[in-house]
Parts: sequence; structure tokens; C-alpha cells
Amino acid sequence: MRHRPACFLLALLLLPWMASATPQRILSLDLCTDWLIAYHADREKVVGLSQLQHRYPVHWIAPGWPLHDGNLEHIFALQPDLVLTGQFSAQQLRQRLQSLGLRVEALPLPNTLQQVVEYERQFLRTLHLPQTLASTVPPAPARPAKTQRLLLLGANAIGTGRETLESEILEYSGWTNYLTAPGYQRLDLERLVSDPPDAILWAAPGDQALANQFAEHPALAKAVPAERWLASEFWRWQCPGPWTWELIGQLHQWLD
Repeated sequence: MRHRPACFLLALLLLPWMASATPQRILSLDLCTDWLIAYHADREKVVGLSQLQHRYPVHWIAPGWPLHDGNLEHIFALQPDLVLTGQFSAQQLRQRLQSLGLRVEALPLPNTLQQVVEYERQFLRTLHLPQTLASTVPPAPARPAKTQRLLLLGANAIGTGRETLESEILEYSGWTNYLTAPGYQRLDLERLVSDPPDAILWAAPGDQALANQFAEHPALAKAVPAERWLASEFWRWQCPGPWTWELIGQLHQWLD
């Protein structure tokens, strides 16, 4: 018993060193950190990605990456020296992990393109990786002579308005956001039919579901011709990162 105070003091002294040491056992609780870890980190240093990446598979996560089941006991048994997550993800779980002495870092999600760059840089700093690996915002493509309004349509008749990262992506690529109000909005079919956008980007899963019925309404299909319904890979809208610049290029190509 007399050795406990000394051990506790030693642990306190080691905490700053542990936080500054290069992580050797990395674990992710979040889809977006899954993607960044697999994109930048050495696979040998990863002890677990979340199960979420099965829902939105990306080409740089090949089969065989280590996974965890999301349970506190399993994660603690893996003894990660760094747990990464997004600012809004798994808040109770990460608090429990912190109380057990594990290092947990929550990355704030970006709201602008410039913040996407800083988001990636913060990730690299946390893993002690070179900042030169971070991507940068590419030069803005040339804007078309004629304004073209694009509606980013999601499931359940939800459209993406201004003051969002998605809107900035649309605007930077050369489109004008059809919705002028900020934030995510429930759409009105009558308004869309009477004043249709130049194009609709269907940014929702392709499977048949009640959530897709608004997009399948005959009146909307008649107001916007089939060739003006654009389809982007759904995963590209789930998380920001270096793949965001490819999305901008894809959107710009559709202007032609």
C-alpha cells in the first residue's frame, strides 16, 4: 500500500510525455476519423477503426483493417494510446475512456473550405505526421457566364441552404445555391415546381425508401428534366477531407 502514492505521482509525471509521444496504437470512434486514419496513417499503428465505415465504404480502406465493436470493454482491452473522434460523436463513450486514463482527441468539424485544410492539419499534428501531407484548397474554377442554380436535395425533402460547408462546395465549384436561406430546410414541392432549379443534385442513398418519395414525385420529375438530375457518390458528402477537392472538380464539370 505504501507504494501507491509513488506510483500515482509517477503516472502524473508521465502524462505530458504520453500526450507528446508519437502514437503507436491508434483507434477511431468516428466515420470521418476512420477515413483520415486510413488515408494518412500507417496500418501497423492502427488497432481499431469503427464499424461505421462499413456503411460508407471508400476505396482506400481495403478489407483487413482492424475493427472494434464500439463497446467500452473491447476498446479498453485494445489499449490504444490515442483515440480519435469527431466533436459530436460518442460523447459518453469518450468521457468513459478518458476517465480510464486513455488519451482521447476530438477533432472539430469544419464549416468552410479553409477549415477543411486546418482540420486535416490538426489531424496530422495529433499523429505527429508531417504538415506537408495536408492538402490545400485548389484554385477556384472559372465561373460560367450564365448563373446556374443547383439544389442539393437529400432524403426526407431536406435541401441544403447557405452558410454550410456543402453550400460553399457548390458555390466554389461555380454553381449558385438554389436555396438562399441558411441551413438545412424542408422543401416545398409547389415552390420547386413553379420555380425549378437549373439542376438537382440527388445526395441521398440510392436504395428505395420512404425517405426518397419526395424526390420521386412526378411533378418534380416533370419540372426538372432527367438529364438535369445529377448524382454524386453519396460517401463524398459524409465527411470533409482531401477528397473534398475531387468533389469540387466533379461539380464544376457538370456545369458544362
